[in-house]
Amino acid sequence: MNDDEPRPGLDALKAEHRSLDERICALSEDPMADQLEIARLKKRKLMLKDQIQRMIDSNIPDIIA
Repeated sequence: MNDDEPRPGLDALKAEHRSLDERICALSEDPMADQLEIARLKKRKLMLKDQIQRMIDSNIPDIIA
């Protein structure tokens, strides 16, 4: 696999991250929104961000200069 090619699933994770962001923004605008649900969505979004970053970092070889 070429380093420039995205890994399978990376695009799906990024799409889910964007979707969660949109959902969180929509819920945050509603004063009657369930704050626990918003917190869960934010936690899931953060976990996805970490997973995406790990996938990106795994594409970069460890080279000792």
